[in-house]
Amino acid sequence: MKRSLLATAALLALFVAPLPALANGTLDVVAQFEIQSPEPSTTGYIFTRMGIAETLVNADAQGRLTPGLATGWSVSEDGLSWTFTLREGVLFHDGSAMTADAVVNALEIARAKPGPLGSLPLTGIMAGEGSVTLTLSEPLAALPAFLAEFRTQILAPASYAADGTGVAVIGTGPYRITAMEPPLSLDAEAFDGYWGAAPHIAQVSYSGVSRVETRALMAESGEAEFVFGLDPASVSRLRQVDGVEVLSVAIPRTLLLKVNAAHPFLSDVEARRALSLAIDRAGIAAAVLRYPEGATQLFPPSVAGWHDPELAPLAHDLDEARALLADLGWERGSDGILTRDGARFALTLTTYPDRPELPLVAAVLEQQFRAIGVELTLNTTNSSEIPSGHQNGTLELGLIARNFALIPDPIGTVMSDYVGNGDWGAMNWTNEAFATLVQGIARGEGGEEARAQAAAILQDDLPIIPIAWYRQTLAVSDAVTGTSIDPFERSFGLVDMRWAE
Repeated sequence: MKRSLLATAALLALFVAPLPALANGTLDVVAQFEIQSPEPSTTGYIFTRMGIAETLVNADAQGRLTPGLATGWSVSEDGLSWTFTLREGVLFHDGSAMTADAVVNALEIARAKPGPLGSLPLTGIMAGEGSVTLTLSEPLAALPAFLAEFRTQILAPASYAADGTGVAVIGTGPYRITAMEPPLSLDAEAFDGYWGAAPHIAQVSYSGVSRVETRALMAESGEAEFVFGLDPASVSRLRQVDGVEVLSVAIPRTLLLKVNAAHPFLSDVEARRALSLAIDRAGIAAAVLRYPEGATQLFPPSVAGWHDPELAPLAHDLDEARALLADLGWERGSDGILTRDGARFALTLTTYPDRPELPLVAAVLEQQFRAIGVELTLNTTNSSEIPSGHQNGTLELGLIARNFALIPDPIGTVMSDYVGNGDWGAMNWTNEAFATLVQGIARGEGGEEARAQAAAILQDDLPIIPIAWYRQTLAVSDAVTGTSIDPFERSFGLVDMRWAE
């Protein structure tokens, strides 16, 4: 009888015992991004995605701007003055009120740091009665979209040291931080004073895990309910795991080669065109990324208004690539690598493992470029080496995944990457016709025709070389429901998630 009771108890335990991840009622989020510090200009994208910090303006899944901490905005007739009406009754996590002065303080601090505000023609940010007004020296039709970018998040004055450095994350979001241990983790709980709808799950955590294999195992074992940033092999395996759902969606991000256009081997557009022709985009998409297609141009279809379906697609043609290089004076050496004036056509390709598909694609590019006589040395390192190499001029080629929607209106990224000196965009490349087009688009001029002309210039000059349109993939436990992928990568959507019944 005793054995029977014990067996029954054990059997019941199998059915009633909570999953390990649910034992403490905490929803565990895992991604590849490290928490560098409380500084919003470097780590703010984690704070906004986790629902801890918020911005004046939001964006929906189609990229349309929606109210955030500002309920609305208006612009003067001359386009030089924008007024944002602030949401009433908003509290910071320390209990202090979100006032116009607090908003101005946060924006002025953000403006003084690397980020979108610092590059704008702003002449002033002023507090009003329940509003904030930004003035410009020239019109900027996309200004509200810049205030949806994570580095413009609004934090309480106590979040900053006297010099403006972020020392605490005191936001207005549905979750408030209870513990943070950079670079790996933070814990947060639902904020009772939140102005909007309360989250369904009270406790959440975030862990930065660099190895994609480890992240996949955490999803497979149930150690984490929400796992971000998976490689193709992990996706295939997790699709076979009971209790795990794999979600994937096209997002406004492109995997591309960043080219140093001042490099003596790459300064001629025909050399860049030869590299582009050497890339088998369809093969990379199908065999490596397991995407439905490669990129035919820089802007994917999800980048509304910038993707041009009439633009002649990027091609794959090894014979033409070899002919272009021969016309530039390159001759094949005994080992198959091209030489010119005693120099080998050898380049270093820098990439980073934060996005696990990048090193895989880099290895394939090494083979594809060798087929036309170009030798690559792969440098897989920290992602910070890309902007660092841009700034000091040492970068030759960089393999990156560029998001065109961190600012929901792509003009923000286009301006930074191809007209300004944004260190994730074109390197040592200028084009006056392109700059004129983009500056007009930023003022609200030209419309679809101007954007198509700008896209065509990038396709012709190839200051960067597109490879694939990106898909975001994540694994979610069936212990939770209500999960969705934000194609603009502004939020993990935790506030809408709930425990499955």
